[in-house]
Amino acid sequence: VTGLALPRFAALRSDEVNMRVGPNTTFPIEWTFQRRDLPVQIIGEFQLWRRIRDVDGAEGWVHSSTLMGRRTVLVRPAATQEVTLRRRAEENAAAVARLRPGVIARIRECEAASPWCEVQVAGHRGFVRRAEVWGIGAEEEIK
Repeated sequence: VTGLALPRFAALRSDEVNMRVGPNTTFPIEWTFQRRDLPVQIIGEFQLWRRIRDVDGAEGWVHSSTLMGRRTVLVRPAATQEVTLRRRAEENAAAVARLRPGVIARIRECEAASPWCEVQVAGHRGFVRRAEVWGIGAEEEIK
């Protein structure tokens, strides 16, 4: 419908987004997301509806107006420990903050060939490993 590549990522626009079993308000609500900025993967389109997948693999339909283009990532919930937000894109760089699994960060920049992404969490800016977050493609570039 939009002509944009699939799959692609977006984020939830509000703290209450209904995910339905089909692409229309006549379909039952399967789940209500209650977390603004949560990244989701768009895997299909039908008119003004988007089929999405969340970090846990759950799939359903949301209206396109409930999504926004501002990109975010989620510290992988399966992470067994905190993820270090670093001052530079280097393993030995100084720590800026420690991020618990489930924390949402706004993407500032990700270079296509880099294993690191620059993100912002609250007032903290720094770099996380792409592999430690969900919400960006393996080779995707964001400027």
